[in-house]
Amino acid sequence: MSEASAFLLSPQPRARWMRLDTAQLLKRFFFCERSLLISEAAWIPVIAPLEIKTSVARFIWQNAETAHALRNRVFELRFPSRLLEEQGADHALIELFSAVKDSPSVPAFLLSIGKVLLPALRDSYQAYLEASDSIADGPTHRFLSLAVSEKMEQLSAFDQWAQAALSENAELGEGAIAWTQAVANRLAEVGGVGVAPSPSAATAGPLPGTKIYAVPVQPARDPRFWPCRFYWPDVVDPTYPYGEGMQLQLRSAISHLNEVWAIEAGGVILSAFADVLPWEWIHNSARWTYDESRHCRMGYERLLAWGLDPAEIPLGTYIYESASSADPGEVPIDLLGMLYFFETKNIRHKPARAQLFHTYGDSLSEHDMDFDWADETIHAGYGKRWLKELLAIRGQDPAAYDQIRERCEGLVSNYVTTATSREISDIKRAAGALSTKARALQRSL
Repeated sequence: MSEASAFLLSPQPRARWMRLDTAQLLKRFFFCERSLLISEAAWIPVIAPLEIKTSVARFIWQNAETAHALRNRVFELRFPSRLLEEQGADHALIELFSAVKDSPSVPAFLLSIGKVLLPALRDSYQAYLEASDSIADGPTHRFLSLAVSEKMEQLSAFDQWAQAALSENAELGEGAIAWTQAVANRLAEVGGVGVAPSPSAATAGPLPGTKIYAVPVQPARDPRFWPCRFYWPDVVDPTYPYGEGMQLQLRSAISHLNEVWAIEAGGVILSAFADVLPWEWIHNSARWTYDESRHCRMGYERLLAWGLDPAEIPLGTYIYESASSADPGEVPIDLLGMLYFFETKNIRHKPARAQLFHTYGDSLSEHDMDFDWADETIHAGYGKRWLKELLAIRGQDPAAYDQIRERCEGLVSNYVTTATSREISDIKRAAGALSTKARALQRSL
């Protein structure tokens, strides 16, 4: 201790950042996570492979949980709440994270996230954990350590997906690499994410190669499955029985798999209303989207466990297209209404079907239906709440949310009438073939 000092001094690196310094950095991380997950959500219906759709939904939920924890921690640090709504000096950085929504192709989207944005976040979180105070800022250390491990998994997945997409779409490779380099260059220009003070870089305009995002009318489908619009005969033929016994087992698994439309709808509505509704909307809809991906995987896993071939399994599009093919300006709210319609339409059947599966000794179908029922109870609440909020913002009567539900029921009914006789015979043939194969598999056990 210096003789000239009249005070006890002990310079230590853990005192590097004061409370508001810490809050500013965590706010930056929050906005990066928020922008990234919004961009990811928008692309779910554009990407074909089922594994990527379901995994991106899970990553969106992980990112939303990290963002939620960051946001709460900023408030705990007594940061002025009004400033959390402003990107401030980090505006150019956040604009870049948002810009990947306008990627020119699927390979470009996957590559720019896997090679640029995710590594930037991972490295910044690791740098923060190394430089910050694990005592004073212990709560941040807990959730940010988890975020680092999640980013490592995400980075690995995006890298694999990008390489596969490039190998399958060689003609897009040069553009995807150029786009990724442009994203990397812009990230360097704005100072990166990091833990240093922001350089307050000005937004430099659209990236070269930008293709303005538009909600797809037709969702991409995994080519491994049997492509169709209507995935089971009872959708287009009211005389076709829903079925019991093995037929009910098959029908329920096919229905779960085809909740892929709900993952896509969840991604679109999350992105579309992110700047209209408050943060809680993004947090709720990220969970909703993830839940739907779990339901989709439930059906897929059951069908595979029974020994069925994806090439024989119908993967349809009609529910998504019922909303996307109507009024172009109303597609996002119609997709939200469609989710609400189907959540409230089917929820009453779930406990009875779970009980039937119990009597069959099919514990896996019972288990999946039981958890599905609990999720849909939450989702019905989401749908009602946020439809009312959107109506209020539009200056309409919030109590009219059921009118949107009824409109969506009508959209589905109208779309089903477009089924051709060929489509109806084809789906009946596919369902019959699946039933025949399932009976053969059952006899061989």
